[in-house]
Formats: sequence, structure tokens, C-alpha cells
Amino acid sequence: MTTGRERTIGSRRVFDGRLLRVCVDRVELPGGGRAEREVVHHPGAAAILPLRGQGTDPTVILLRQYRYAVGEVLWEVPAGTLEPGEDAEGCAARELREETGYVAGALEPLGGIWTSPGFCDERVDLFLATRLERGEPEPEPEEELEIDEMPLSRALEMVADGTIVDAKTTTSLLLAWRRWER
Repeated sequence: MTTGRERTIGSRRVFDGRLLRVCVDRVELPGGGRAEREVVHHPGAAAILPLRGQGTDPTVILLRQYRYAVGEVLWEVPAGTLEPGEDAEGCAARELREETGYVAGALEPLGGIWTSPGFCDERVDLFLATRLERGEPEPEPEEELEIDEMPLSRALEMVADGTIVDAKTTTSLLLAWRRWER
């Protein structure tokens, strides 16, 4: 089966917020039918896995943060939304400094993910931060973050046992582990 593209034939904005815009689009399907698609538009984001140390089991720096939408405290890598005109690498460096206080001597792209492509166009670019220099965190006023450090092997165990469930974090850890193993 070959999947084809859907063609937008109309769009109606139903919400404009500080961060998100929601539209209901009418589309023509590849087979000629029509459907509606609810789409959440997001400016994009960057996520950073800070890694310290050498050897077979370096240290990762993770955050614990309450997420209202799911009603839970989650383990996460530092991350944030792109500011207007900002590129992903600049966002990654800014968020790392703000949320952890660390400044990276090197930022290496790990790739990117679509967070929920069934209804949202948010893309998160993932980075590995190394050669870290410690500073003071400067979180946003509404952010309450707990910083924790652990061996990469422990963080990977937490992915496997379901303790770490955030998509950008699990993906970053797995990509960094694969790269580290090489």
C-alpha cells in the first residue's frame, strides 16, 4: 500500500494562545474523500542531554519537574521552546544554562523527533552537551526544577523499568547511549 498526501482545502483557527495555535483543517484524501484534521501548531523546541565524565558510564544530568497536563512529576532532560528567530542550537544552549546552570563546551546534534504527529506539528531537536562548566541555574519564575545526576546506566534502567517516560528524554538517552557505545 502506498500512502499519499492529503491536500488542505480549508483551514479555520479555533484557538490562539501564548504558545500554541489550534486549527481545524478540511483536507482532501488521496482517494478523493474529505476529512477534518484538528492540528495543534507549536513553534518547535530543543532538548539537551548534559553528559559529564569519561569512560564506560558517564554521568547524566536530569531534571524532575511537575507537568500539569499529565498531573505528574516527570524525569526530563532540560528543554524549552524556541524563541522567535532562535535556532535549535541557540535554544539548547540557553535552556541548558537556565535550567541547570551548566554551559556546554560542545553541543552535538542527536537528531529530532515529532512529539505527537497525529495532531501536533511540534518538532524537538535533540542535543548532547559535553565539556560542561558549572554555573548557577536561572529558571523561569514559574519553573520548579529539581536537578539530579546519575550514571548513564542508571538512567537507562529507569527508561527500561518505566520510571522515565518522557519521550524526548527516553529518545535522548537511547541515542546518547548508542553513540557512547560506539
